[in-house]
Amino acid sequence: MKIAITGGTGFVGSELTELLLQKGHDVYILSRSKQGTEHGITYVQWLSENAHPEKQLEGIDAFVNLAGESINNGRWTEVQKQKIYDSRMQTTDELLRILNALTVKPKVLVNASAIGIYPASTSTRYTEKSKEVGTDFLARTVRDWELKAKSAEELQIRVAYGRFGIILGKSEGALPLMALPYKLFVGGPIGTGDNWMSWVHVKDVASALLFAIEQPINGPFNITAPHAKKMNDFGKTLATVLKRPHYFPVPSFALKFALGEKSQLVIEGQHVIPQVLLDEGYTFHFPNLESALRAIYK
Repeated sequence: MKIAITGGTGFVGSELTELLLQKGHDVYILSRSKQGTEHGITYVQWLSENAHPEKQLEGIDAFVNLAGESINNGRWTEVQKQKIYDSRMQTTDELLRILNALTVKPKVLVNASAIGIYPASTSTRYTEKSKEVGTDFLARTVRDWELKAKSAEELQIRVAYGRFGIILGKSEGALPLMALPYKLFVGGPIGTGDNWMSWVHVKDVASALLFAIEQPINGPFNITAPHAKKMNDFGKTLATVLKRPHYFPVPSFALKFALGEKSQLVIEGQHVIPQVLLDEGYTFHFPNLESALRAIYK
């Protein structure tokens, strides 16, 4: 298949690109600066003056939209939150313009999303059928992003939204920051340690995105491992893998002081089940936390 990716050079995009190339697919990455072909990847310029990417994207079978300012960049000031929100809305608007301009429409658009759409809870188990939606900044951003991507259905394009959990990888994402205190022998539970962490290995994120392209998945699908962990248990497992102690608790007020509103990513949490992936027969590479961490830190 011919598959186009926005945000193709980021944390998830790079993993997905590598997987698609291994599977023999033709990969097109929409880029602000690069053009031409390199290492089997065709770079298509977009979001720049005089760029007309639709001319190079006729015949694309699937689009994967991962573009947007990382939520991990800096404190969530009002300026940064607006940047996070606007980057997702604006790039998706441009993607929709491209889809409208194509003579032959792709079969599917798989759009990034996040489990942050669900309200924080220590007792509720969320699946894709859950109707509860949070009211905080991240939930509002994700809700609006999904609604905007959904408009591609008007073009007779199947749309699926991959709601990412906390993605684990060695050099990017949340794990390096979480592992640092343990490496310094000062790791321990965050806050009460009772909050849920719905995690997923980056390899499963890429595989699940490809699975959603190939299978008839519509609407939201959670990209989390099937076995979420409470933060205290997550920390204990991380400590075991890193061969470090787990006993220095990090109080919630300290994280709030250091990170501001962004601290909700680790202080609060949701217990999320990837029911759609399980029902459709997806097999996880890393269903269990310890095996995922050992693969990362091997």
